[in-house]
Amino acid sequence: MQHRPEPQADAPGTAVAGESAGVVDFWQRLGLPGLIDVHTHFMPARVLDKVWQYFDRAGPLVGRPWPIAYRHDEATRIDTLRRFGVRAFSSMLYPHKPDMAAWLNAWAADFAARTPDCLHTGTFYPEPAAGAYVSDALRAGARIFKSHVQVGDYSPDDPLLDPVWGLLSDAGVPTVMHCGSGPAPGRFTGPAPVARLLARFPRLPLIIAHMGMPEYAEFLDLAENHRNVYLDTTMAFTRFTEEKIPFDPAERPRLIGLQDKILHGSDFPNIPYPYVESLDALARLDLGDDWLRDVTYHNAARLFGIGAR
Repeated sequence: MQHRPEPQADAPGTAVAGESAGVVDFWQRLGLPGLIDVHTHFMPARVLDKVWQYFDRAGPLVGRPWPIAYRHDEATRIDTLRRFGVRAFSSMLYPHKPDMAAWLNAWAADFAARTPDCLHTGTFYPEPAAGAYVSDALRAGARIFKSHVQVGDYSPDDPLLDPVWGLLSDAGVPTVMHCGSGPAPGRFTGPAPVARLLARFPRLPLIIAHMGMPEYAEFLDLAENHRNVYLDTTMAFTRFTEEKIPFDPAERPRLIGLQDKILHGSDFPNIPYPYVESLDALARLDLGDDWLRDVTYHNAARLFGIGAR
């Protein structure tokens, strides 16, 4: 990862005016060099526009009003993360039909090349060409992949994905998988398909998005029982999510046991609240500063080989 300047102060009138101070104060208080956010969305403009339109309609996979907090152009969104002090982030993108993933991967490779603080992201879909284009993406430098079981409407243990899982197991490159049944269930969401997948590919690195909500306990089980299974905090524990999909406080001690396997994610820009809420929600768990340091920076830094800079 290339070095970049320290976060700048907000310019008056910008979209993030007044926001950065709270975010920067969070990580500076912990003595961190910044944040790492493993779950942010950057994708071709026409694709992102369609995603935002779906949220605007509160479509069936969303299920509730969902205003987009950071509906800005790409350059502004990148600048916003940098002003927040996010040292590394991803470009989570995903296909919803065949013959789409390879094109998205080409876009993501270009985005990573011109955005040095982005973790080069790839994706896939269960189709005969999946193994070939995932192999191409790995050779091009992809460091993280995205699988959206809910939107893609496919099972993670679809045989067409076997070549993909074999390649990613061998390469040790993780996939962020939206496989929990929140905010609305899909035909293939839930822990059972993922458990079947891990039984066949036990070395597969997976990052379970959104802490697996609402099946929090079952996905905590998978993280405890599989060495290479992690979880990301995306939207979990926030006031918005707790209204509908609360995390059982009785499970909170398990988060301490998994301190080295939980990674900060935000879902930026597709969140219906300020970015700092993703951090305040973690602090409200009251699991200690060491836990916060690991979750918001150190765990991802180790996983992706990111230095303190």
